[in-house]
Amino acid sequence: MLRDEQLSILRDISQSFAFADDRQGKVGQLIADGYVMKDGDLFELTAKGVTAVEEHAALGAGDA
Repeated sequence: MLRDEQLSILRDISQSFAFADDRQGKVGQLIADGYVMKDGDLFELTAKGVTAVEEHAALGAGDA
């Protein structure tokens, strides 16, 4: 299961936000786990990453 910080990184990537250098190392783990891929200088979510973000959003919507 992804931690909140990892999901935050995935959301930032999906929305094309830049993120702080201290989070760059954490992106490497998300790449290794298959959630993110690097395309040149950009990071993109894989289908697995998109699914994780969508599932988390759906779970959060039920909490409101």
